[in-house]
Amino acid sequence: MDEALAEGIPTYRVRHGCASVPGWSFLWETYSALRAFQQIRREGFRPDLLHAHVFDAGFAAALLGKLYGLPVVISEHFSSFPMKTLSGRQVRKARFAFSRAQLVLPVSLPLQRAIEAYGIRARFRVVPNPVDTVLFHPKAAAPGAAVKRLLCVCFFDGRHLKGIPVLLQALASLRKKREDWVLDVIGDGPARDGYVKQATELALLDKVSFLGARPHAEVADRMRGSDLLIVSSLYETFSVVAIEALATGTPVLATRCGGPEEFITPEVGMLVPSNDAEALCRGIDHMLDHLGDFPPSRLSAYAAERFSLASVGRQLHTVYEECLDRLTVPPDALGGVRGRALDADRQSGVGA
Repeated sequence: MDEALAEGIPTYRVRHGCASVPGWSFLWETYSALRAFQQIRREGFRPDLLHAHVFDAGFAAALLGKLYGLPVVISEHFSSFPMKTLSGRQVRKARFAFSRAQLVLPVSLPLQRAIEAYGIRARFRVVPNPVDTVLFHPKAAAPGAAVKRLLCVCFFDGRHLKGIPVLLQALASLRKKREDWVLDVIGDGPARDGYVKQATELALLDKVSFLGARPHAEVADRMRGSDLLIVSSLYETFSVVAIEALATGTPVLATRCGGPEEFITPEVGMLVPSNDAEALCRGIDHMLDHLGDFPPSRLSAYAAERFSLASVGRQLHTVYEECLDRLTVPPDALGGVRGRALDADRQSGVGA
């Protein structure tokens, strides 16, 4: 168990095998979750509510909720919904889990609409991802250097979903207009060598630095030292890096790729069409000329008000209260806020 990530919360890691039939490993996952839940109950922990993350874990949570008469909440942030790449089996699992949850919490309205486009119906409520405003605290003032620092933070997946090839094409066009910028790219992944090669072919290596993966604390420092964060994605269910940048007082230029469309307003940044190098170039050019329109204090206050741990925590508190109010148990049987929640996700199996 990673004590730093668990932050003092008792956490159980569940390991399970894989099925020999492709696509059916979820049966092992579900069986392991059921056994783990039974073990936790034997040890004395009796949760009053189950909170699963992503419909895969929601499938097991829905079964547990049915077996033990517990309300189920499912947070959803899976990008395959807007990408329309779910298999038939995945759609059936999602429909089963969501239809049996008291509330389904997509992290953005575009994600909710993408789920509904599959014909899946549920009781939805958008609850966004949070940002740690202690770690991603605001800069003292805008950097103000003659050469503006641009920043991109992402994973270099082989499907190019973060739009890095488009971004590099946009920067090649931007360089024909102006030289007063450099770009730092934080991230790693299987596509990195291809991106370095493209930057070399576009004669951008003196302007673009590939820094590799970096710890969260360093990412926060670099955001505070940057003038503009660029999100060039083709699809985003939310975009945590965008709110992290806003929390540090750094404006954001994002593509219309889903999640950012809900919170990147003209007061905190700019939106441009996705998968359009020339539109992205024009957007960066415009933002470089108008950085003074985005006071860091205004941006950080905006992020803290909507996305701080306390703000999102209050929203989850309300969700739990509403679900627990539907239980027919005496009030004194509920501990904590209104009861004890069991939180499950796909990576850690079952956590409490």
